Parts: sequence; C-alpha cells; structure tokens
Amino acid sequence: MISLNNIMLMRGSQILLRHVSLVIHKGQRTGIIGRNGCGKTSLFRALSGDIALEEGEIEMPNGLRRSSMAQETPGSSRSALDFVLDAHVDFRQLEESIKQAEESGNDLALAELFGKLEEIDGYDIAHRAERLLSGLGFSVDEFERPVSNFSGGWRVRLNLAAALMCPADLLMLDEPTNHLDLEATVWLEQWLQSFQGTILLISHDRTFLDSVINNVLSFDNGGLESYKGNYSSYEKQRAERMALQQALYVKQQRRKSEIQDFVRRFSAKATKAKQAQSRLKELHRMEDIAPAHVDSPFRFQFPELDEPSSYLMQVDSLAIGFDKPLVDKIALNIRSESRFGLLGFNGSGKSTLLKVLSGQMQQLDGDIIRSKKLKVGYFAQHQVDELDQQATPIQLIQKEEGNATEQQIRDYLGGFDFRGTRVNETIKNFSGGEKARLALAKVAWQKPNLLLLDEPTNHLDLEMCHALTVALQQYQGAMVVVSHDRHLLVNTVDEFYSIHKGVFAEFKGDLKDYEKWLSTQTFSDFESREETVAATTEVAPPKQKLDKKEKRQQAADRREKLAPLNKQERRLEAEIEKIQSKLMKIESSLADEGIYLEENKNDLNVLIQEQGALKSKLVSFEEEWLEIQEEIANYE
Repeated sequence: MISLNNIMLMRGSQILLRHVSLVIHKGQRTGIIGRNGCGKTSLFRALSGDIALEEGEIEMPNGLRRSSMAQETPGSSRSALDFVLDAHVDFRQLEESIKQAEESGNDLALAELFGKLEEIDGYDIAHRAERLLSGLGFSVDEFERPVSNFSGGWRVRLNLAAALMCPADLLMLDEPTNHLDLEATVWLEQWLQSFQGTILLISHDRTFLDSVINNVLSFDNGGLESYKGNYSSYEKQRAERMALQQALYVKQQRRKSEIQDFVRRFSAKATKAKQAQSRLKELHRMEDIAPAHVDSPFRFQFPELDEPSSYLMQVDSLAIGFDKPLVDKIALNIRSESRFGLLGFNGSGKSTLLKVLSGQMQQLDGDIIRSKKLKVGYFAQHQVDELDQQATPIQLIQKEEGNATEQQIRDYLGGFDFRGTRVNETIKNFSGGEKARLALAKVAWQKPNLLLLDEPTNHLDLEMCHALTVALQQYQGAMVVVSHDRHLLVNTVDEFYSIHKGVFAEFKGDLKDYEKWLSTQTFSDFESREETVAATTEVAPPKQKLDKKEKRQQAADRREKLAPLNKQERRLEAEIEKIQSKLMKIESSLADEGIYLEENKNDLNVLIQEQGALKSKLVSFEEEWLEIQEEIANYE
C-alpha cells in the first residue's frame, strides 16, 4: 500500500498538487491522466524519490521494489541484450560473485550462490531478456548491436525493456507506447496484463489504458480525482458529473449533434459491413461520453476544401525501399472518400510507403499518377523535429500560403491551445507535445485533400488525441494513416491494408481480427515467422474467362438476388432517417433552457422517454441494416 499524505508538489513557482491525500493499494493498476504539463511525470519523480515534496509525505512499504522507465539513454558500447540484463541488478551481482568464487575455488560459496541464482530464476534470465527485446520489435541480429548504434526511438524501447526486466512490486511507466508500433503495443498490453505487481501508467492511448488499468487518477485543479474502472469507465463517470453542470449542456448537445451527423454520413457510404459495425458501435459510445470532453482546451477542424476532387492518386506496381525493395507490386486507388489504415510490423515499410506517396522519397519502381488538384498534408515525427526553432507559432502559420489576418491565425491557433502570449514565444522553448500540436496545426492550415499521417498521436495527451479524432471524423478529404492508437483508427478509418513479408494486400477484417492474428504470432524472432496473414488477407484465385452470354446470365442472377436486399436496405435507410430527424428535434428542444423550469417538468419527462425509445429503435434498425450490408457484400 502506498499513501500520499497531504502532499504539495510544485514545479518552479507552479503548484501542481495541493493538499492531496490518497491510497494506492497493492496490485492496483492505475492510469494517471491529465493534460500535458499538469504534473504527471513530476508525480512519478516524487514517487521515485528523485524530487522533493514541498509539503506532506509519501509512505511506501519497506523493501518495496520499484521499476520505472529512464527518460534518456546515453550512447553506450554495451550490447542491447547486455543493457537489458544490466537492469536486473541482483542477477548481475550474483554473476560477478560466482565469477569471483570460481576464480578463488570457493566451492562452498559457489553452492550457496547457485542456490540464490535458482531462487531468482537466473538460468532463464537471458531468455527472458531476449523475449522482451523480440516483443518490442528487435530482431535477433540486433541483440548484440551496441546501444549507441540505435536511434532515439529505439533507445526508448530499450529503456522500456530494461524497466520490464527489473524485478518490481511497483512498475511505473511514462508513455511507454510512444515510439511503439501497433504490433509492439499489443504485445506490451498482453505482457502487462500478466504482471503481478502494482502498475502506475501514464499513456495517451485510451485503448491501451482500457486493457491494462482498473483505476484512474485524474489531475484536476491542483488535486487528484480517483475513479474506479478503466478509462472508458472514467469517461462515463465524468460525463455524468459534467452533465449536471447546466452551463455546459448546450456544448454537449452540439457535440452529440456533430457525431450523429457523422453517423448518418458514414452509414450512407459504408461498404464493408464488419468494419461498419465496429465504427457505429464506437460512434454511439463517443456520443455517450461527449460531455466528458466539453471543457477540453482543444477544438479545431481541418478547413473546408476549396476544390473537391473525386480522384486523387493511382498507384500501380509500386516498389519501395532503399537498396532493394521492402515491398513491391503495391496497387492502390486513392479517391476523395478513401480512409485507409496501414498495418504491419515495424520495419515492414509502412512509413516508407507514406514517404513515397508524399514525394519525400523516390520509388524504386512502378507508377504513381497524381491528380492535378492533389494537395498532400504529410505529418511524421521528423517534421516535428524540423520545425524552425527560432520562429513563433504566429510566424510558422504566416509562412504558409494564404492572406489570413493575424487575428484569424490567433483564433485558429487557439483551437490547438496556443493562446495569449504563447503564440509569440519561440518554438525552441516548447515541449515535445506542444511541438507536435504545432506541426499538426501547420498541416491542417495547408487545406490538404489527402492526409498522410505517420503516428500522429505521439507526444499528444488524451484530450488532444480526442480532439484530433473528432477533427479527422469531420475532415472532408482522403486519409492514409499509420498509428498504434486503435481508438483513432477505429473511429476514422474505413479500410485496412497490411504489409507482411514484402506483400501489400487488403486486410479484410477489423482491428479485433488483426489483434487475434497477432496473438498467433511468435515474438521470439521477427525474421523467422512462417505464419502469414492468409486467414484475413484474401488473395483472389485466377479468374477463368467467361463468354458474354455467361457474363450476362451471371449479372442477371446477381440482380435478381440483390433486388429484395436492396429494397430492404432502402426501407431501413428511410426508417433510420426518420428516427434521426425526430431525435434532432428532441435534442433541439432539450437545448432550450426553458424546458428545465419546474412548470415544464412533465414535458421534459415525456421528451426524455421519447428520446430513449427512439434511440433503442435506432440501434435495432442499424443492426438490421448492417446484416443486410453483409448479405449484399456476399454477392460482390
């Protein structure tokens, strides 16, 4: 049990926590959430004993073993495997003692030391370190590479592996999924689910949090609010609390209306029933928790497109890579309504493909035909690092094309939470999260009709991730996204493509199917997998040529079978539209503050009951519509 007793925590002159008392129980899995800069990392440092409290005390059990991720990794000649093994201090000490006992011929000491080695499962420790490295994306031939040879992102993974290697009763992880791909994120999620100790976790990945934690601590006005359950449960509880605040009600209804509009637009063009079903469930859940985010400092949208174009890019027989192709025979047709997610293990070629599509890198072979109206917005981590460090946010946007006034730019930047004097401060003084927000603001300002996003949520906090998801829902153009954030993918992407062992193919399932496939993979050696994605990536057999008469007969048979299904589809869409129209009228009535007066209490009850009945009916019709979509898809 860990006790925080009336603590005050400060950073410089800023008070982060004041008069906070709470208990973290043994085995509890707690997510620490709050906006960037609120003090999450400072709380971790106080728990680790790295910084002092201004007031109060933190009590921990004697002998509590703690492990946390280092934030920096200096260059070292130690191999990756040795670096991870070094985190197990007891093992390294025993290893050294055994060596000394062997040199001195002390058999009695050796017997005792080998017994201690067995107590800590020392004979299996090297294998455990290798499994950690493999699970986090390192190939076997990288185990012996020196730490200094790895880039910053891969050193973050080494820090994570070291933290997991260290025996611990309390494991503290600060944004562990930054610099991880989706596959490594899923592996880490599974590893943490089997961890037996207490977990404190800072993360912007809500799906990851949902799978790992059972408690939430939220930074709120200098205090810590405790919520039981995972992150989704926290949102619902906070939504209920916020819904009681009448001043926020109109904002809540506006956001609900926006989501309902998106549901209608999505339903009208959904072509893949299984993914449509996942999307609709997520959208309805977002509608329910909308009030939890109405006080977010972030609210922005991608500007309306000047000249919509149905055709944007055609890719044929594309080969990408460096000295030799990573992937070849890539075929992709990107239209204005395309919303693609790229799946694949680290190093498979996802980021390289985005670089080639954006024109940042040349293809090795094949053709890319670009529309004359194509305007690409490309976001990747290296662009964050390449921002002009001496410029201000105002200057950064002013450098882009356009004749906007300074006030218009200020209003725009305000949606990314750059307000007041912050818009005139130099970028070099900003945090990683603030720079990532600025890079996104720059991309959005350019009015792209094709967004190419490579891990856009890295370094963003949960509220900004939510705001980005909302903005991408409303975005009018096409998207190709690489992300480990499953919530963002489920809510913004319609189709998935995978890259596996140099093969680019459509992935027929949804993200749940992909996670199931990942669970069948072995993480001991990324280079030696024999399994393929054949179970979920369908490759059509060669088609036999048909004569014209057979083709006409087949088309007629198909039309005959589709006719009743199309009729049911039109009927259901008409019913859904009627219900949504009625719901909009009810929402409008509920947005009127007069309905909450005492004399209108009966009318209010009637409206709420009618709203509930209509929502229930809507869900039923949508489920039926999805079943029809599946049947129609079988004839395609």
